[in-house]
Amino acid sequence: MTEYIKAKAFREMFVSGAANLQNNKELVDKLNVFPVPDGDTGTNMSLTISYAMKELAKVEEEDITKVAKAMSKGSLMGARGNSGVILSQIIRGIAKAVDGKEQLTTMDMAKAFKGGADTAYKAVIKPVEGTILTVIRETGDYAVKLAKKEKDIERFLERVTKEANRSLDNTPNLLKNLKDAGVVDSGGKGLALIIEGMYLSIKGTPVKAESQAEKAAAAVSVPQAGAHTDEDIKFGYCTEFILESDKIDDTGIRDIMLGYGDSLAVVGDEGVIKVHVHTNEPGNVLQEALKYGQLLTIKIENMRMQHEHILNEESAQAPAEEKEFAFISTSMGDGLATIFRDFGVDHIIEGGQTMNPSTEDFMKAINSINAKNIFILPNNSNIIMAANQAKELSEKNIIVIPTKNIPQAVSALVSFNPEATAEENESAMTEALEYVKSGQVTFAVRDTVMNGIEIREGNIIGIAEKEMAAAGDEVEEVTKELIEKMSDEDTSIITLFYGEDVTEEQAEALREELEAKYDDIDIELYYGGQPLYYYLISIE
Repeated sequence: MTEYIKAKAFREMFVSGAANLQNNKELVDKLNVFPVPDGDTGTNMSLTISYAMKELAKVEEEDITKVAKAMSKGSLMGARGNSGVILSQIIRGIAKAVDGKEQLTTMDMAKAFKGGADTAYKAVIKPVEGTILTVIRETGDYAVKLAKKEKDIERFLERVTKEANRSLDNTPNLLKNLKDAGVVDSGGKGLALIIEGMYLSIKGTPVKAESQAEKAAAAVSVPQAGAHTDEDIKFGYCTEFILESDKIDDTGIRDIMLGYGDSLAVVGDEGVIKVHVHTNEPGNVLQEALKYGQLLTIKIENMRMQHEHILNEESAQAPAEEKEFAFISTSMGDGLATIFRDFGVDHIIEGGQTMNPSTEDFMKAINSINAKNIFILPNNSNIIMAANQAKELSEKNIIVIPTKNIPQAVSALVSFNPEATAEENESAMTEALEYVKSGQVTFAVRDTVMNGIEIREGNIIGIAEKEMAAAGDEVEEVTKELIEKMSDEDTSIITLFYGEDVTEEQAEALREELEAKYDDIDIELYYGGQPLYYYLISIE
């Protein structure tokens, strides 16, 4: 019987837990409620804990306090997405609970789980049950009760792991969206995998990070953005995905992808195919791949924006004179980036769906700006927590406007008044979010039924304010149906931002149809250039 563990075993537990999550991140990604091509909880949690592992690797001493603090620091800076931020807070709470301990008993570990839950709940303004928060809270409460009678570490962790999975299995009963989609909570699944990995380490069978997907990813060599001039970048989007398929092999998918761009690299192993391609049509690339199976991971990067950012950093001179106000915004798509710059945004962080910026990304942006008041526009509900975490870490006056999409960000920027105070602007910009309705047109990555609408994989789908509103086979028809459902007698302006998979001619033709139908409403059209989403829609 093992009644306590020391720093070495404590470290190995978390390494095994991290590996178990990393090996199963694609599974967690697929537990997305919406059938859209941006399920990224597993990726966000995996990247968050990988930062913790990098920081942990710097600690040579076998000291529980130093090990825990390293993991807390790493996860805090690497936190991506809501699930990643919550995970970082759980690790932070664990670190506080074990501070000063030379060895850990079952009660110490139980209090650590409980401390992780308490810290995570405090970090979330409106905790939602049926999520990762529920799983850590119920696991922590159970662990404290169990530790009073169970002193053996291995048996303790075995039962705690079972409780975490029991709590996870119950999440659909607490959250209707999960039950409707037929999935458990993705963040809770990620946490359960970490706890399982910790148990397996104590059991003597630690998990090693060697998934097929990671082997495939390691085989692809991605050129660095700085290796080209902007004029040399013929294909602007570095697109990577992992396809699981029994319909096609790596040679077949390589032949198909040759027509979409250059810098193509394809490797496959046992039905899992990793594809890397530079293209101007990432949405079409992904839709083509979906004909042959399901996408386990997706990553899209705008190489032109990356290159510009590198050049800006390299040419940076002495710090600029302090400004009164400055803005940081996230954005995907060169058209949207141009729009934000026209509004006076000082720093644009490339990111959004499929690619959530980390807390560290926001900290770097904050530190690059010399201003008394810095406004952050996250533009995605899954990025707000990382922005707020950066706000807490920074000594500057940071104001996070909780924009959940691009239309809200534009509305907030329009409401900004340079003659007003920071507090007055925060109030006005936040209030402006209430007067804009937003919609998105994209494609489905799996079959499902949502909001009474039957959806087939590959369908074009329209989402209005987080509600499934339309589905069909044609982008224009779905877009028109979505706008009709979003509009009412108070609508005065309809704004469309068309993505990189929509031509200017197609977008103009749609605008003409809308102008004919809504002759008393202003129809505005802008090039957004965003991948994956054919149209982003704002209705005011």
